[in-house]
Amino acid sequence: MIERTPAARRTVLTAAALAEPAAALSGYTIGVTADGRKDELAALLEARGARVVLAPALRIVPIADDAELRSATRACLETPPDVVLVSTGIGMRGWLEAADGWGLAEPLRSVLSAAYLVARGPKARAAVRAAGLQDRWTPEGEGYEEVVDHLTARGLSGRTVALQLHGESQPEYAEALENAGARVIEVPVHRWAPPVDPAPLHRLVDLITARLVDAVTFTSAAAVHAVLRAAPGTDALLDALRADVLAACVGPVTAAPLRRQGIPVVTPGRARLSALVRTIVEDLPKRALTLQVAGHTLTLRGHAAVVDGELRPLAPAPMAVLRELAHSPGRVLSRAALLQALPRGADEHAVEMAVARLRAGLAVPGVVQTVVKRGYRLPV
Repeated sequence: MIERTPAARRTVLTAAALAEPAAALSGYTIGVTADGRKDELAALLEARGARVVLAPALRIVPIADDAELRSATRACLETPPDVVLVSTGIGMRGWLEAADGWGLAEPLRSVLSAAYLVARGPKARAAVRAAGLQDRWTPEGEGYEEVVDHLTARGLSGRTVALQLHGESQPEYAEALENAGARVIEVPVHRWAPPVDPAPLHRLVDLITARLVDAVTFTSAAAVHAVLRAAPGTDALLDALRADVLAACVGPVTAAPLRRQGIPVVTPGRARLSALVRTIVEDLPKRALTLQVAGHTLTLRGHAAVVDGELRPLAPAPMAVLRELAHSPGRVLSRAALLQALPRGADEHAVEMAVARLRAGLAVPGVVQTVVKRGYRLPV
C-alpha cells in the first residue's frame, strides 16, 4: 500500500480553514484503485486535504501485436460491419495505431467510415472525430444498455456489429446483440493484467473491510471486479461498501457491477476525474456524524474529530473508541465492549490507553466521561 499524506494533515485546522476548498476533504482517507492517471486523481484529492491510499487494482497491457486483435481487424475488413461501437477514446486510437503498424490503417478507416459509428461517450466521440471519422449517435448516459436498446430499435437482424472492448469482454451485451439477430465481432484493443505488486490492493481490501478508509474511487468496471476478487470472502467487503465506505465511480458503466451487488454508488454527471472529486467533496461530508457533547460540537470525520470547528487528527485506536462511543451516544460502554473496536490481541489496558490518547487528542475536558466501575460514555 502506498499512502500519501498531505502536509496540511499534520496541523490542527480551524473552522475557517475547514471552510476552504483546500480542506474540504481534510480528515478523510480515500482509496484510489486506478492505474492510469492515478497520480492525477490522487493530486486532486490531496489538494482538497484528503489522505490518499494508492492501490492499483489492474494495469492495462497494450496488445498491438496480439493475434486476437489482428484477427478481429481482418474479420472487419473481410466482412465490413454495419455498426461499430467505439467504447473508449484510448481504445479507438490504439486500434488505429495497431492497424497502421500492420499496414491496414487505410482499409480499416474505409470500413469504419462506411459503418454506423456509435461513440459510447465524449472521449470516444472525440477520438472518432480526431481520426477524421463521423459518429452517428452517442448515448446520453454512456451506458451499454442504452446502446443495445438503441441498436435493437434500429433493427439488427442479419447485420454485423463490431464491439470495441476495453479491458475485458462484455458477454452480456454481446449476447443481447446476438439475440437481436446481429453477428458480433469483439475487438480486444486492450487487456487487463493484475498489478505487478498485488500487496497494495490486498491491503486496501483490508482497510475497506476494517472501515479504515472513508471512500474508494473506481474508474473502470474491471477495477471493481478486481477488488471484489481480491477479497478473501466478499461478504465483509460488500457489507462495508453497503453501509460505511463510500463507493465513488467515474460513470454508470463503472458503477454497474457495484449496483448489482446492492451497493449505493455516487457518480458525477460527467465522466471526468475532476467531476468525480467534486462529487466526493459534496457527498462524503454529508455522512459525518455530529453530536452535541458536554457543551461542545463534535463531528466524526474519517480519521479525525472536529471539535467546535477545529480538526483534530486521531490515531486509529482512539478514533475507533470515539466512533464506538458516538454510535451509542449517552450510553455507558464497558471496557470489554470497547475492546471489540480495537485490533485483535488488545486487552482492557489497551482500551484505557486509547481513551487517554483520545482525551489528549480532543484537547477538550469532559467530552469522554468515566463512569466508575462501569466504563465510559459521551455525555450527550
